[in-house]
Amino acid sequence: MQKTIFVVDDQDTNLSMAKEALKEYYQVMTMPSAEKMFALLEKITPDLILLDIDMPEIDGFEALCRLKTNAAHVDIPVIFLTGMTDSSVEVSGFQLGVVDFIAKPFSAPVLLNHVKTHLGIDEMIRERTKQLQQRTEQLEQLQNGLVFVLADMVENRDRRTGGHVDRTAAYLEILLKTMMERGVYTDEIFQKDLDLLVSSARLHDVGKIAISDTILNKPDKLTDEEFQIMKTHAKEGERIIEQVVSRTGDALFLLYAKLFTGYHHERWDGLGYPYGLEGENIPLQGRIMAIVDVYDALVSERPYKKPFSHEEAVKIIMEGAGKQFDPLIADVFYEVRDKFEAVKQNCVADE
Repeated sequence: MQKTIFVVDDQDTNLSMAKEALKEYYQVMTMPSAEKMFALLEKITPDLILLDIDMPEIDGFEALCRLKTNAAHVDIPVIFLTGMTDSSVEVSGFQLGVVDFIAKPFSAPVLLNHVKTHLGIDEMIRERTKQLQQRTEQLEQLQNGLVFVLADMVENRDRRTGGHVDRTAAYLEILLKTMMERGVYTDEIFQKDLDLLVSSARLHDVGKIAISDTILNKPDKLTDEEFQIMKTHAKEGERIIEQVVSRTGDALFLLYAKLFTGYHHERWDGLGYPYGLEGENIPLQGRIMAIVDVYDALVSERPYKKPFSHEEAVKIIMEGAGKQFDPLIADVFYEVRDKFEAVKQNCVADE
């Protein structure tokens, strides 16, 4: 398919010369003003714009500014056509985003070579960008696959908590999206990739790998000594992820996972573990996961307890607001409590 080039110049001679020089290789569309260009841009997106600087009403600089501030047009490469020789003109043009200058009067070979060069560069950049995007997607798929496998390995060892990882991921996504909508800790969440957060949260119990099967799958309630051992899974999870980080680098995904792992048992009042942090000193990942994790534990059956009803679980969490849980996040949880119940019911139906 032929590439499309807009030639914008208020001189008919220049338009004719440009079209004649390029028509054998490209689809050339000429227009005598920037107004005409913007009107046509609503219907057609060109691969390159040759833009005269010195035009009445809207000159080349103003037209370029409009192009670069419009998301639909910002990536279209623009070459200035100009008879100006002042170096400050070139500096201003490059600062605004023009890719090249062609001096007028121009010859057909010079014009054609400039156009071929920049379209070739632009195509190479687009192809390289596409390859990088594909590579990124492949790495993300690999990362997510490894996370799912590792999370499943942990969950399969802990026979008491079937489906916990999938449910908590679903709860977490509901909570995060609603927090964004309601402006709760938006500044912190806005800087984070929500999909990355949800995926990394699947590793919040990875430290249970270090807990013996005898304790992990004990059919009765744990003794005080056994519970102290079970509590070490938070620090063990941090240690495991730190080992991965030391070999692969500080990937954002791993840093998120470390925060979910190490801090989801901290309490707002400072009585949690393993560090006894209080209030907003607890990383946001830990404060969010605390509610999600406890809700799922409450409504799930364990060998030593029957499941609480959804209503009972909501009541317990709201009574813990400002004590065990961040009160702002607890309020958001209460708002979306019905969505949590729907996730739980759907998971039960699928079992």
